Amino acid sequence: MYQFEKANKKLLGSQVEDELMNFILEEPLEVGQKIPNEFELAEKFGVGRSTIREAVKGLVSRGILEVRRGSGTYVVSTSSLEDDPLGLSRFRDKYKLALELLEVRLMLEPKIASLAAEYAGKEEGMQLKLLCDEVERLYTEGKNHTLKDIEFHTFIARCSRNRVVETLIPVINTAVMTFADLTHRTLQKETIETHRAITDAILTGDSVGAECAMIMHLTYNRQMLMKQLPEQEDNGNTR
Repeated sequence: MYQFEKANKKLLGSQVEDELMNFILEEPLEVGQKIPNEFELAEKFGVGRSTIREAVKGLVSRGILEVRRGSGTYVVSTSSLEDDPLGLSRFRDKYKLALELLEVRLMLEPKIASLAAEYAGKEEGMQLKLLCDEVERLYTEGKNHTLKDIEFHTFIARCSRNRVVETLIPVINTAVMTFADLTHRTLQKETIETHRAITDAILTGDSVGAECAMIMHLTYNRQMLMKQLPEQEDNGNTR
């Protein structure tokens, strides 16, 4: 049974909003899935339906949920505000957003990988290899590798030794999260192989190889999105 501090109605709504967000992440409910109705949620959290409406309204304003009249309330993003400092979750057509983010990644990340190969030290190379291994382990065990994948790409950006690049890390992080949400982590073989190629090139100081491997990695991602896009349009899931 959920325990909430009920002395303050506003505080109660905020607490339930946080717990509803946790429920979405832990269930987990994927992007596009419908959440339980007000009655079910009120029963689950042990609060009134008005409090549930307040919590849902809060998550709608954060770009997590979308209320569709006559249909119900659906998950449209699983990125909290802390994970979305750029506010990109407000864009409703997630496939278009994912493709635009990939365009930006293709502009930036191949060169970032090239710089990482040029500047990464021995210890950084060892850390990158550990991250690469961990992503592969999680993927092959059928576990959610997304956060570790974000850590992998973030570390490459930091290895570039470019302070401006570090300020762009939230763009990369949002792109990785958005892609994972839409494709449900289906590119296992391609991700493992290209991550390994990127890592090996950086470890050996092969800047051209790192750049090419990153292009290949992002190209696989784009091809997957382009493959899914017609299916989503046919099903009326793009908005």
